[in-house]
Amino acid sequence: MKSAILGAACLVLCATAANAATATGGSFGALADGTKIDSVTLANGAGMSVRIITLGATLQSVIVPDKQGRKEDVTLGYDKAQDYLTRPNYFGVSVGRYANRIAKGKFSLDGKTYTLATNDGPNSLHGGAKGFDKRVWKIDAMSSGADAKVTLSYVSADGEEGFPGQMRATVTYTLNEKNELRLDYGATTSKPTVVNLTNHAYFNLSGNAARDVMGHLVTLKAERFTPVDATLIPTGERRPVAGTPFDFRKATPVGARIRDARDTQIRLGRGYDHNFIVDGKAGDLRTAAIVEDPVSGRVMEVRATAPGIQFYTGNFMDGTFFGKNQRSYRQGDAICLEPGVFPDAPNHPDFPSARLNPGQTYVNSMVFAFRTK
Repeated sequence: MKSAILGAACLVLCATAANAATATGGSFGALADGTKIDSVTLANGAGMSVRIITLGATLQSVIVPDKQGRKEDVTLGYDKAQDYLTRPNYFGVSVGRYANRIAKGKFSLDGKTYTLATNDGPNSLHGGAKGFDKRVWKIDAMSSGADAKVTLSYVSADGEEGFPGQMRATVTYTLNEKNELRLDYGATTSKPTVVNLTNHAYFNLSGNAARDVMGHLVTLKAERFTPVDATLIPTGERRPVAGTPFDFRKATPVGARIRDARDTQIRLGRGYDHNFIVDGKAGDLRTAAIVEDPVSGRVMEVRATAPGIQFYTGNFMDGTFFGKNQRSYRQGDAICLEPGVFPDAPNHPDFPSARLNPGQTYVNSMVFAFRTK
């Protein structure tokens, strides 16, 4: 009889543990024109929670425990929805239709040239003047259970920001009990087009941006990177990282070589703002980067299916940006690790292709896995 009672209790406890991850809807205020912005919070039983908002399908917060169990937010962002439009810095947003830069805002497909908005000097950046980060996405589905999930979608009109084809973009955020946050981006199109969707989260593992990230240890699983010109467009070269400030094959502090003025690429990028070619087979979900904050003990591993990952050290944050809790964000206060195809790939036939045809489905998956050390 006793064993039967224990068995029944175990079934209840196991069922509770198996369904510990929850997805909860909420509100994140409204834009100046009255448009309401919804939020979804995914939480698990291991102390991790993330908030996603419908404006830009944005990862607004990521709360994870440190080595002493203290839960803190490890992403930069804003407390109000309108700030994501009036103070744009791509904090945690889903970037599209084409993340990163396209040279001179032009590319050709099947003999036709398409012209995009040039919002980054002479180039187009992150989808143009009003990219996917500034659009309100729709919540398609959300669920609780062994994993907590939410799927959002946005339909981009044919010709929006100069891109051909009506494109339906989706992203599914999934949080499991292992403190792994997975993002699966997808897209279909009515005409041949180019696409590069990713997330632009700024991470600071100290929690609530208590310290800068110069002491964070970064490992990049990349033997080569793509050097850039003066406007941060890839030259086409695939340069070995060995013997350069771009060698992060072994764990290295972010700040160790970031001010090495002898390196032309460091000067051009004002630090790191470069695409690294991820080792291994594109399409396979493999480790692309590992970040560790020795003080808090937080460790983040980035796994990706994409051929490249953009490593960016917040070089254009100048202290005039006031984010969560009215904290001033400055250069070096966070890093971005953005898996995707290479910058300006539509203008480099030898780069991995960014082309998407009707009948095909674009996929870009990434995992941000957290633990403590």
